[in-house]
Amino acid sequence: MSKKIKTYAMIILAAGIAFINWQCSNSDKTKTETHAQEEHHEEQKIVTISPEEMQEFGVELAKAEPGNLQIHVLLPGEIIIPPDNLAHVHPRFPGIVKKVLKHIGDQVKKGETLAIVESNESLVEYPIKSLIDGTIVEKHLTIGEVVDDKSHGFVIANLNTVWVYLQVYQKDLPYVRVGQKVKITAGPGLPEVEEIIDYISPIIDEATRTAEARVVLNNSKGLWKPGLFVTGNIMVKDLRVNVLIPKTAIQTLDEQPIVFVQTKEGFKPQPIEIGRENEISVEVVHGLKPGMVYVSKGGFTLKAELLKSEFGDDEH
Repeated sequence: MSKKIKTYAMIILAAGIAFINWQCSNSDKTKTETHAQEEHHEEQKIVTISPEEMQEFGVELAKAEPGNLQIHVLLPGEIIIPPDNLAHVHPRFPGIVKKVLKHIGDQVKKGETLAIVESNESLVEYPIKSLIDGTIVEKHLTIGEVVDDKSHGFVIANLNTVWVYLQVYQKDLPYVRVGQKVKITAGPGLPEVEEIIDYISPIIDEATRTAEARVVLNNSKGLWKPGLFVTGNIMVKDLRVNVLIPKTAIQTLDEQPIVFVQTKEGFKPQPIEIGRENEISVEVVHGLKPGMVYVSKGGFTLKAELLKSEFGDDEH
């Protein structure tokens, strides 16, 4: 190789090295600028709020910590009258109703006379008596009426005890057992009571594809009306998780769940990964460590402030 060619080769090699160094320098500069932009962007996402504003808007803080997550099964149900607590009382012989002594809503005792009927054959009056203690819920005769079949008489119900029939879907059958505790609720105005399941039907209903679980309720105060729809809440699992927070703490930002974490500068939106949950609490798998202070309630106020500040930056 001639000296002239060697010289050209060295010049080209030096130029290549210089170009590579320039690219690396620009790349480092770009990374530095990008990192600075990210830090600036993170700083912009800090929300500050005074203690007075926190109190005014109901913003509450809590410390992230382990907790017990209870998994529940919710079952729809209905209040019914136990079959043995229901009595249909009819005249024994055809005749004419001479007296009606009891009416719908009246409380009666077993053996108490409800009406007097005059027999068509003997013309002798005989009483229609209650077969159980209870409340008259139906009456199908009046004075002077001719009674000659089983469509006439009284229906008496003892409502001191009622049953709840809960519908157990196929997917929930492995978790529902006889002897298990269940909380029964029926909405505003009625108490929540806890009883046990005392029977589960061994047959699946062909129409509803459910089994029936029975719960016996004390109804001495008359609060549980037959026909009332209720919900049975059964705890099927009690899990210990590393971080458990209330659902009120979770907000959504850029289609991702976040919580606001307290920092020295203010409150930072922290993306989280959600695990198992129930109606009120949720497990945090990633993004929130034990000991971190976060907004447990009222985070919507901070989210509104954050969005407002970002919108203002875009405007600017």
